[in-house]
Amino acid sequence: MSTINLTLHVWRQSGPNDPGGFKDYQAKGISTHASFLEMLDVVNEELAARGEEPIAFDHDCREGICGMCGMVVNGRPHGPQVETTTCQLHMRQFKDGDEVWIEPWRARSFPVIKDLVVDRSAFDRIIAAGGYISARTGSPRDANEIPIPKEASDLAFEAAACIGCGACVAACPNASAALFTAAKLAHLSLLPQGEPEQQDRVRKMVSQMDAEGFGHCTNHFECMAACPKGISVDYIAKMNRDFLKAMITARTDLPKREKQ
Repeated sequence: MSTINLTLHVWRQSGPNDPGGFKDYQAKGISTHASFLEMLDVVNEELAARGEEPIAFDHDCREGICGMCGMVVNGRPHGPQVETTTCQLHMRQFKDGDEVWIEPWRARSFPVIKDLVVDRSAFDRIIAAGGYISARTGSPRDANEIPIPKEASDLAFEAAACIGCGACVAACPNASAALFTAAKLAHLSLLPQGEPEQQDRVRKMVSQMDAEGFGHCTNHFECMAACPKGISVDYIAKMNRDFLKAMITARTDLPKREKQ
């Protein structure tokens, strides 16, 4: 089993209102079969043994599903490997003697809590703004009860693969959450169960996205390049079309609502 030695430059910040900065650590004898988070575990064990404060970082499933492990590695969200979360990034991607710079997501809407941990609750509020769907979904139904075109189901499944990690925001020069919001909207609007509230949902979620302080999408496509699930920017175009249609419809319906 081969091992490597690395010099880590890790962003350390005690709290949201405290100044932060990079601090250097030596990661020695790291197995190339270890994941990036396992490497940080080894470093933290050594820090704890010396009585020093371990590096705070988010993690949960460590299987590329939960989206908790977001951090910027050498200037790239989740690190150098395409369509890979930080927890699935393995140390064989690095060479012996490499210097590795590790920092949190950089966005005003993702304030740093501590070290590499940021507050991504803005994403939760965007999802909550969409509300619920009125169609019955709580019990199993026959797979063929509602005919759904394969193209639509495939696109909905692709959009639903979004894990809400925030890499799209971290990669975007404008710190836009357009790809995240578009994916969450698409996986509902493409299926029959999500159609009744589609227009209200897109209006509310886009408005909440703007209220959270995320920037606007200006087609840099960095979000798609950084997304660990490879979600396409085509969903942003769909969201923009749906939003425009929803706003026009809302204004058209306004006189009717006032008469009622």
